[in-house]
Amino acid sequence: MEVTRLSKRNHYEEIAEQLKRLITDGKVKVGDKLPSTKEMSEQFGVGRSTMREALSALKAMGFIEIRQGGGCTVISSAPIEVELPELQSLRMNRETLLELLEARQSLEVANASIAADKATDEDIAMLRGLVHEMEASVGDDAEGERTDLLFHLSLAKATRNSILIRLFESIIGQLETAIREIRRVEIYANRSVAERLYREHLAIFEAVAARDAELAGQRMKAHLAHVVSNLMSVL
Repeated sequence: MEVTRLSKRNHYEEIAEQLKRLITDGKVKVGDKLPSTKEMSEQFGVGRSTMREALSALKAMGFIEIRQGGGCTVISSAPIEVELPELQSLRMNRETLLELLEARQSLEVANASIAADKATDEDIAMLRGLVHEMEASVGDDAEGERTDLLFHLSLAKATRNSILIRLFESIIGQLETAIREIRRVEIYANRSVAERLYREHLAIFEAVAARDAELAGQRMKAHLAHVVSNLMSVL
């Protein structure tokens, strides 16, 4: 199988895209078996866990079937159309959701910067604990949703500004729903996505703990931009 070896690690999305093109272009046909995970990981120059993530993505798109101990077989040359209830809800409320995300970004970039200046030792300890819980709960959607929301709420409280806290709390109900739906609609929701979300929250925490207001704001902005980007790709 002719593939392009990757120059960077953990690019399971790029691997999935290459394999998808091979299938849709007819170079790998329905009924064909893909090489073993070991062979493909060597071809792409990645670890087996990254290769498995790519195969899981192809399975989620409906291109392949993964059998226990039996390898992967191509079952379709076109992606399946799946309409998740959560995705339908997001589309119905697209304008409101976009406004919510825009308001959230303005508010939370400021919150992160101010928290870096004003957070107490207790606030830092609380955020550190939540980041550790996020790491431990990677792969657990319900716990991931809970710690995600609590992290952002704790960051708002760390501003020590009652107005900012009330502003955040005023949208928390809608935000909680949005976060839950965003996480469930995340492209090929899997452990790799959860790990990336954890790393983004860790980066924000580290900037706040280092009392670097500018960096904290930049990292929050990058995190929320990633969330919006993922949403735009499915709305």
